[in-house]
Amino acid sequence: MDPKSTAVVLIEYQNDFTTEGGTLHAAVKPVMEQTNMLANTVETVKQARAAGATIVYAPITFTEDYHELSSSPYGILKGVVDSKSFRKGSWGAEIIEILKPEAGDIVVEGKRGLCGFATTNLDFILRSRGISTIALGGFLTNCCVESTMRTGYEKGYDVITLTDCTAALSEEEQRLAVEKNYPMFSKPMKHGDFLAALAGA
Repeated sequence: MDPKSTAVVLIEYQNDFTTEGGTLHAAVKPVMEQTNMLANTVETVKQARAAGATIVYAPITFTEDYHELSSSPYGILKGVVDSKSFRKGSWGAEIIEILKPEAGDIVVEGKRGLCGFATTNLDFILRSRGISTIALGGFLTNCCVESTMRTGYEKGYDVITLTDCTAALSEEEQRLAVEKNYPMFSKPMKHGDFLAALAGA
């Protein structure tokens, strides 16, 4: 695996998910602890960046009144609105401190829904940089990570899902996504295996 054509795409590592006091943190905390996803992601980013891979952040943000969305949202986005999550300029929408972007990293703007490609210029950025392999981590395992995975697969990227760098709302959802859905649209890997491949081991 060539680091120069590889990007690690970090989906919604924002305080509302990642941090005590975040609006949605309690919902994902058990699976975060089970997978050790934060520590695994920090290690992945540090080593991948050092190896020369591109680090891309894909946060989700909304205006204070969520006027980008339907006036009667349903499903997962209704939960975001009801919990007042990911409001632009709020602490909850900020990327967690231990994964703050560094010089040379890319923060994708405009994510308003589930797929990291849908309302952003992620595809343009990746292709402009000659990226052919994307490794995904973040929240939720079976929602935004999975949506981005499926689109990346259909767009022809070599998609890797970092199974121990993800978290869902329950252990059952985590397991089913990783075991059943991820192998259909990606190459599921533990972060250590990904880093070894990136290092040519």
